[in-house]
Amino acid sequence: MSDSDKVLSSFTPDIKEEKKAVDRIFRVAIVGTGWIAESHARSYLHQPDVKVVALADLIPGKAEAFAKEFGFTDAHIYLSHKDLIAHETDLDAVSVCTYNRTHAECTIDLLNAGFNVLLEKPMTVTLDEAVAIMKAEKKSGKLLSIGFQPRMDANMQEIKKIVESGALGKVYYIQTGGGRRFGIPNSTFIEDKTAGIGAVGDIGCYSMDMVLNAVGYPKPLTVTGYMSDFFGKNPEYQRPDKFHTAEENAARFSVDDFAAAFIRLEGGIILDFRIAWAMHIDTPGDTIILGTKAGLRIPSTDCWNGTVGGPMTLYTDVGGLHTQTTIPIIPPKEPGLFDRKIRSFLDAVATGAPAPVPSSQILYNQAIIDGIVRSAKLGREVEIEIPEI
Repeated sequence: MSDSDKVLSSFTPDIKEEKKAVDRIFRVAIVGTGWIAESHARSYLHQPDVKVVALADLIPGKAEAFAKEFGFTDAHIYLSHKDLIAHETDLDAVSVCTYNRTHAECTIDLLNAGFNVLLEKPMTVTLDEAVAIMKAEKKSGKLLSIGFQPRMDANMQEIKKIVESGALGKVYYIQTGGGRRFGIPNSTFIEDKTAGIGAVGDIGCYSMDMVLNAVGYPKPLTVTGYMSDFFGKNPEYQRPDKFHTAEENAARFSVDDFAAAFIRLEGGIILDFRIAWAMHIDTPGDTIILGTKAGLRIPSTDCWNGTVGGPMTLYTDVGGLHTQTTIPIIPPKEPGLFDRKIRSFLDAVATGAPAPVPSSQILYNQAIIDGIVRSAKLGREVEIEIPEI
C-alpha cells in the first residue's frame, strides 16, 4: 500500500443505516405553507409513522390549497400560528417554515406552548432573536432542531471526520463561501420586511455551518463584514414570478445579494467568508481548511445543493515529499438529505436524544451573520458578545 493509499484508508466512509422510531404515529403541524414547506410536506409523506394534522398560513386560502396539493385532507387549517396553538393540544412536532422575520415569534410561542419544533434556516435574522429562542427552549424543556440538512450528507460528515482525526494538525485558517452566478430567489426572500437578510442568511449560513461544524463550532470573537445589492436591484438579473414582473422584483429588492467577512474565532482560527446570489464569476473559490500538518481543499458547488462539488484533496508531507491524496465523493443514497433531516428530528423526539442540529451551535452561526450586518452598516470591525442563556 502506497503512502497516499494509507492516508486515504484512514478516511473510509462509515455509513450506517439510520434507526427508525417505531410503534407510534407522530402528529405533526406545519406553520407557513410556502416553498420550503413543500419539502417538509414531501418528507413527512415519506415517513410511514407521520400524520400531518394541522396547517397554518397568514394568507387566506393558501393553507387550504397546500392541503389539497399534498393530500392532507383531514388537516385543520388556521390563519396564524397563534390560532393553531389555541386549538391544537395534541401535537408531537411542528415545522416552522415561515419567512425569516417571523421565525423567532413563531418558534418562541410554539415552544412556550409545549411543542417540539423543527425550525427552518436561517435560525433568525438577529442574534437577539436567536438568544430569545434559546431562552424559550431552555424554559420549555422541549426539543428544538434547526433545518441544516447538509449536515446529513456523508461527504460533509467526512470533512468533520478528517478534522477530528487530527490529520490537519491545528487548524488556523479557513476560506469558505460560494454562491451562484445567476440565482436570486423571489417571493419573501428579497424584501427586508419579510426576509431581513438575503444571501448571507439563505445560503451563507450553510457554508459557514459546513466548516464551523467541522472544527467544533468555536466561539466567534470579531467580524469585519461587507454587504452589497448591485444585482438584486437590476431588472436584468431578476426573473418574473407568479405575482411580480422582473422590474417589480428589482424595485422591491431590499436585502443583500453578496456578503463577505473576515471573522476571528476562538482558538486562533481565521474564517475568510464570501457568498453570493449573483456575481460575474462561476465561484468565489473552493473551501480551504489549513492546518499545521495538512490542508484540505473542498470543491465548491454551483448552487449550494447540500454536498461538495467534487472529490476533495488532502495535502500532506509524507516521508519528506509533498503529497496530494484524492478523497472520492461518497455517492448519495436513499433516503435523501431532507428526509434524513426530518427523520433524525422525529427520532430525537421519540427517544429523547439531543437535537440533530442544536440551537447552541447555530447560535454562533447567527452571531456571525448578525456581526456581518452590523459591521457592514458601521463600516468597521465589530466585536461579538453573546449573553449567557
